[in-house]
Amino acid sequence: MKFLSIIPARGGSKGIPRKNLAKINGRPLIEYSIKAALDVSQITDVVVSTDDKEIADVSRELGAQVPFIRPLELATDKAQSAPVVRHAVEFMEKLKGYTYDAVLMLQPTSPLRKSLHIKKALDIYQSSDIDSLVSVVSVSQHPYRMKKLVGNKLINYIDQGFENMIPRQELPEVYIRNGAIYLCSRSVIIHKKVLVGENCYGLVMDDFESINIDSKLDLVLAETILREGKVG
Repeated sequence: MKFLSIIPARGGSKGIPRKNLAKINGRPLIEYSIKAALDVSQITDVVVSTDDKEIADVSRELGAQVPFIRPLELATDKAQSAPVVRHAVEFMEKLKGYTYDAVLMLQPTSPLRKSLHIKKALDIYQSSDIDSLVSVVSVSQHPYRMKKLVGNKLINYIDQGFENMIPRQELPEVYIRNGAIYLCSRSVIIHKKVLVGENCYGLVMDDFESINIDSKLDLVLAETILREGKVG
């Protein structure tokens, strides 16, 4: 199979200025995702999609392909991931002259996602009858315990007909996407224009591996985890 790995990395960021180049243990954030992808032999091409020249230059130095600068309409705060990925697929297929079987999106905000996680995802995809795979992590705050306010009235976010006081250990396991891995067939992204198909596999990752860089606190936390060897 031919796999295209796309690392989307805009130059702009509200929470952390120049986030994709922010340093974690002396290395730019984007380096972790590029290196992880390049270490997986099944991946045919590793591409960074960016609107930023500095990010493009750094990415090329790290070994990724940056054959285009992302169009401005796909680089706004409101731009969604699926059109960005679809643009990259169509550009690369025209450039390379071949068609990919599946597409892997690796967000640079997941520096603790390793090559072993990517390889596992590709192995599962190749050996299963699925059209997509998404990495997830178990939630610590269960939705059965969540509330919402209607005016000043506190009510259950999920109406169970009673106040849920069941011990946490007895509640059903619930997961949330951690943003580390999105893998889908070419048909899902090109024809259905989404990243998650109808037959999607959930790849569970642990809390440490699932750190997503959104704030300066996340940077400190990721540095600490790496420094203490909590993740291989």
